[in-house]
Amino acid sequence: MTENKPRRKLAAILAADVVNFSMMMGEDEDRTLKNLKACRALTDESITANHGRVFGSAGDSIIAEFASPVDAVVAAAEFQRNLRLRNEGVAEKDRMLLSSSEI
Repeated sequence: MTENKPRRKLAAILAADVVNFSMMMGEDEDRTLKNLKACRALTDESITANHGRVFGSAGDSIIAEFASPVDAVVAAAEFQRNLRLRNEGVAEKDRMLLSSSEI
């Protein structure tokens, strides 16, 4: 007789969202959504390049899964660096910052 045991899976979860997103949406929804799309391209690219998988998003939030906590931290550092570089080249109203954490 085989016993059905729950399978365990170890994972690192990265969660991020845009700082002051609601305020930006209130000021200029179209501009905010355009900038969010550009920033999400950068974050998603870093997540995928570092062996992660986005498995959830709502509005301005991203939730990604990694098999390795190191990959999660590298992805977060990479997309923060890429966002900083993007922000240096755009108008102040187009700048976005993401807060992120790894669980």
